[in-house]
Amino acid sequence: MRKRQVVVRREEPQRSARTVKYGECQKNHAANVGGYAVDGCREFMASGATGEGTSAALTCAACGCHRNFHKRQETEVVSECSSPTSNGT
Repeated sequence: MRKRQVVVRREEPQRSARTVKYGECQKNHAANVGGYAVDGCREFMASGATGEGTSAALTCAACGCHRNFHKRQETEVVSECSSPTSNGT
């Protein structure tokens, strides 16, 4: 009886990274009088140091609102890692 060698090739999993961007401000500035008015801020920009967790990093430089008032937009970037293929020899 002859022995056979079996080679199992597994595909490498795709690696994905999520990036988060904060869009237009949705804070209702007229809520206390029963109306609806937004300030028109189109994109969140950190007002101070960009260190995560500081109060300046969570405040918008354009409108002064907290980052939670801005619309959260997640994008997923998928990168395929290709391993070198054998040339069949």
